[in-house]
Amino acid sequence: MRAGEAHLAATLLLPDEPPPGDRGGRYPNALLLPSWLPRDRDGAYDLTGHASWFAPEPMPTGLLGRLAEALAERGVASLRADPRGCGRSEGAWERVDLFTRIDDARDLLAAARSDGRLDLRRTGLVGHGEGATVALAVAIGDPAVSAMTLIGAAARSWRETLRRAAAERGRTGTEHGHPIVAAIDRWSEDLIERAERREASFTIHPRGAEPVTIGLAGFEQAINTPPLALATMLHRSVSLVHGTADAWSDPGESALLAASLAAAGEAPAVHLVPGAGHDLHEAGDELIGELADDLAARLLPVELPPVLVAIEEMG
Repeated sequence: MRAGEAHLAATLLLPDEPPPGDRGGRYPNALLLPSWLPRDRDGAYDLTGHASWFAPEPMPTGLLGRLAEALAERGVASLRADPRGCGRSEGAWERVDLFTRIDDARDLLAAARSDGRLDLRRTGLVGHGEGATVALAVAIGDPAVSAMTLIGAAARSWRETLRRAAAERGRTGTEHGHPIVAAIDRWSEDLIERAERREASFTIHPRGAEPVTIGLAGFEQAINTPPLALATMLHRSVSLVHGTADAWSDPGESALLAASLAAAGEAPAVHLVPGAGHDLHEAGDELIGELADDLAARLLPVELPPVLVAIEEMG
C-alpha cells in the first residue's frame, strides 16, 4: 500500500463467513496501529529487519496479530501494516517522525476505504502504545471512525512517559535484554534534552549492535503532542485497556485519559489486565476474544461525510 512516498507491506484479514445481509455485503472493519520501537504488522518486535537490536529468543505472536484473528472470528475485517523501515515496508524506522506515522495511518485508512468489501460506516481504530496517540490524532479529524480501543496508552507527553518508564525499567531490568531498550533508557535524558533543543539527531550505542542515529523530530513532536490534550477533542466510543505491569506506560495513564474523556461527556470503559505487561503477552485467548467482542459490539453505523458517501455509492 502507498503511504506518502513509501510503500508499506500490509495484511487485510477478512472473516471466513460472509457479512450479514443487513450490511450490504460489507464487513465492519478496524485499522490496527502498533506501539513504539521497530515492530512488524503483528505488533511484535521486528526481529527480521532489526535482529541485532533485540534479544534473539523467539517472540510470542504479536498483540495485533492475535486481535486480527479474534476480530475475523467475530465477523470484523482488519488492516495492519509493517511500519516504515520494518518488516517488508520501505523507509528507515529511526528517522520516521510522529506526524509521518499519523499521515501513514490516514493513508492506510483511505486505502481500506477503497475496498468495496468493507463497510465505511463501521470503521474502528485499535492503537497500542504510541499507536494509541496516532489513533487519537486520526480520529479527531475523521467523523467516520465509529469506535476505538486504546491499549497501553500514554496520557502525558513523551517527556514524562519516557522518564518514568526508563526509571521503572532501570529498577526492574524489564526488557533490558533487548539492546535497543537498554540503550534508549541509558541515554533517555540526552534524548529528551536534545529533542527539546530541536537538535536533528542523536546517536545511541546498543550493546552488541551498530550505533543507531535516531532522528529527534518525532520525539520533539511527541513532547508537544500529549495524548491527554488530544483526548479533550475526541467524541467517540472508547475502551481503554492496560496491563498492570506495563513498563512503558503506567496504568495510571489510562486513568488520566478516562477522566479527560469523561469530562468531555464521553463514557470510556477501562479494563485493567492484572500482571500483564505492555504487549499483553500474559493475556489468554479468552481475554483477547473479549477485547474483540467489545470492539465489534461498538462498531455501530455512523453518518458519512459527502466524500465517503460518494465512495460508498461507487463501491
